[in-house]
Amino acid sequence: MTGGPGAARLGPDDVRDRPERWEVVGSDEEYRGHVIRVRRDRVRMPNGDRMEIAQRDVVEHPGSVGVIALDDADRVLLLRQYRHPVGRLLWEAPAGLRDVPGEPLHELAERELLEEAGYRAGRWDTLADVLPSPGMSDERIRIFLARDLTEVPAEEIGFERVHEEADMPVVWVPLDEAVRKVLAGEIHNMIASLGVLAVQAARARGFRDLRPVDAPED
Repeated sequence: MTGGPGAARLGPDDVRDRPERWEVVGSDEEYRGHVIRVRRDRVRMPNGDRMEIAQRDVVEHPGSVGVIALDDADRVLLLRQYRHPVGRLLWEAPAGLRDVPGEPLHELAERELLEEAGYRAGRWDTLADVLPSPGMSDERIRIFLARDLTEVPAEEIGFERVHEEADMPVVWVPLDEAVRKVLAGEIHNMIASLGVLAVQAARARGFRDLRPVDAPED
């Protein structure tokens, strides 16, 4: 099996994403919405033995977090939410936008788990960092693992659910069954799918490789 240029000189130890930024010679705003902004960059890129200017559309996104909540019976918490762009009711993990400047990511995750699902966690770990659509968006998602869970009475939460969040039933699914559902194509949400598979892998290794809740984003 062959790879791209330089592949023969690389090995498994080299497989780690790293920062890189090619020269942008111009940029124009194409759209600005409530959550996202779209810009068109003109980027200097290689083409054989020369360079050329290529256009790339970039969706600027504030980023988000997701939470995989795992209880003492090895069940994961999933909730159902309507997603208009795909025209589906999706089973998802609690998640939310990074819409409070400067808010620590784990505090945002704690808030989303409480507001969307009604739980607090006594233990938090970083599960995975994901760039869900790097070909078109700069969105970053950190997925946390929440354990040692305590249910919070609704009257103590003080959060009003509206629009897509108005009716979000919560179901506890055994982890092995959740994995089966991901592989069977019954769960499509990226955070839920990747998070479930990551928790299964982490559990198989005794959770010893998880990063701390405040681990820096590379």
